[in-house]
Amino acid sequence: MHCRHPTEIRPDADPPPSVVSSTELLRGGRELLIQHGQERYRLILTRSNKLILTK
Repeated sequence: MHCRHPTEIRPDADPPPSVVSSTELLRGGRELLIQHGQERYRLILTRSNKLILTK
């Protein structure tokens, strides 16, 4: 049995996820609508600086 080194890159591995800051997403606002297929989601920045995602 061969144990892979944890940092070994596998050709079939998914690329790492993108990182986007909430500031970039919200563009200075406090709310963002996200269209996903036929559904619309709302991302809200609260007064306590938390993010809430609702459908």
